[in-house]
Amino acid sequence: MSDGEATVRNPIFARWIFPRVVATHDAGGGIEHRRELLAGLSGRVIEVGAGIGSNFGHYPRSVKELVATEPETYLRSVAMRAAETAPIPVRVVEGLAESLRMDDASFDAGVASLVLCTVRDPARTLAELFRVIRHGGELRFYEHVRARTPGVRLAQRIVDATIWPRLGGGCHTSRDTRSAIERAGFVIERCREFMFQPCALLFPSAPHILGVARRP
Repeated sequence: MSDGEATVRNPIFARWIFPRVVATHDAGGGIEHRRELLAGLSGRVIEVGAGIGSNFGHYPRSVKELVATEPETYLRSVAMRAAETAPIPVRVVEGLAESLRMDDASFDAGVASLVLCTVRDPARTLAELFRVIRHGGELRFYEHVRARTPGVRLAQRIVDATIWPRLGGGCHTSRDTRSAIERAGFVIERCREFMFQPCALLFPSAPHILGVARRP
């Protein structure tokens, strides 16, 4: 893969939309979800699609190294600044989640945090995480997902077919992420399903899952 293929440039989304969504998410209670997601991690960890590094400050000190991938140029530059004040060693690198430039079984855990909605190929992303996480290692996931109720699911299909991916940097609201994690070979050990809607405009992305899966 060439460097150009590992880089994404979406300046309007990265500079104007994404930071506001993150601020709304965190102010509405999302910080507690980040803390729950990362609690108890240790060793060497990879986070794909790290955005502006919003999770960095919540990793426990038992994490010896965090490698954070982010393909979007501006978001990656912000994440690099966030890494400088993180409580753990963080290395921010360019790269797509679908093609990780990491050795097999080289991480104790992987983190997918509000990213599997946006990657172009969730199955390939999860296959790459399966490859780089060691046997017995963990995948921590926190994602908004396909709704169970027909009314919300219909709304998700409508926004996914129209404006949502355009405004959200490729985000889709209706992906069945839990099933995708299992199809990739991970064994889900814990999965909490809940509704989280920090503002009215985000109602199509209100269904969430948060949990732990094991790499056999």
